[in-house]
This record gives sequence, structure tokens and C-alpha cells, in this order.
Amino acid sequence: MREFVGEAVVLSNDPNGDLDSRVSLFTKEYGKLSAKVKSARKVTSKLAGHLQPGNVVRARLIEKHGLQVADALKQSVLNVPLPDLFRLNGLLADEQPEQEMWELLIGGQWSWSKILRVLGWDPAEARCHTCGKAAPAFFDPKGQDFFCSECASKLRGGEVLLDIRA
Repeated sequence: MREFVGEAVVLSNDPNGDLDSRVSLFTKEYGKLSAKVKSARKVTSKLAGHLQPGNVVRARLIEKHGLQVADALKQSVLNVPLPDLFRLNGLLADEQPEQEMWELLIGGQWSWSKILRVLGWDPAEARCHTCGKAAPAFFDPKGQDFFCSECASKLRGGEVLLDIRA
């Protein structure tokens, strides 16, 4: 049985069955990990409060029929909007450590333009997918395309675009 111990950022916490949860954690050493949390939704759960999205925790995971959270202790809270953490969770690949991403999250330097650069979509080198203008303002994670402000305003209202101007 392997054991993983270290700091992690909680990206998401989703129900899994009647009482369990599944958390996505981003760690410095191992990248994004998904782990089961037994009985996390019980009223008496000692882990539930620590494993909320946006928390930086000291976690111990064990490999027992997949990864499972054995212990977690909240150390701090990130100043990142929760919807952004959920979107980041969707963009990150499993078990791919990103030292620079860790530094951005923990160092309070959150911006989509920096995050996208680390992940390989550098906005400084991108052009609008529709008109070809340089310096796009938005990124579509679903289609992995950049858009200028003008072209982004013409897209359907249901599209989720990341504002990379900051």
C-alpha cells in the first residue's frame, strides 16, 4: 500500500454515493489527484470541513482500491473564485506535476493568462480564432480557442469563456 503526504489545494468536492465524496486535489509533487473520502457527508465527519474547494490542506492519501484520503488538515484558504477552481480542475491533466502552477496558486498570483501560459496555451502568442487579431481577451476551454472582445460578444450566450485580460 502506497502513501502520499503533502500540501494540496482542494479543487472540487463532489458527492459519491450516499455518504462518500470524491475530491480533486492539486499537489506540488504529484499534480492533480482524485481521491475518495469515506463518510465525508456524515454530520460527524472530521474531514468534511477541511476538504472544501479553495482550501490549502496538508493531506495524507493512501492507495487502497484507488486513492483514498486518510487525513487532511486545513492550513489556509486561497483567494481564487470557486468557479475558477472548478474550471481549472477541468483543464488539468491527472498526475502531471506543474511546479510553476503550484507557485501561482499558493503565491496568490492567480490570473487566467498566467495559468494558460503554464498549461501551454500562451495568450501572448495567440490570435483570435475568428478574425485573427493579436492579443485576444477571452479563452474558450471547451474548444481551446482564443477570441478578441468583439468576436467573443458575438458568440452564443451559453459559452463559458475565461477572461484573460487581467
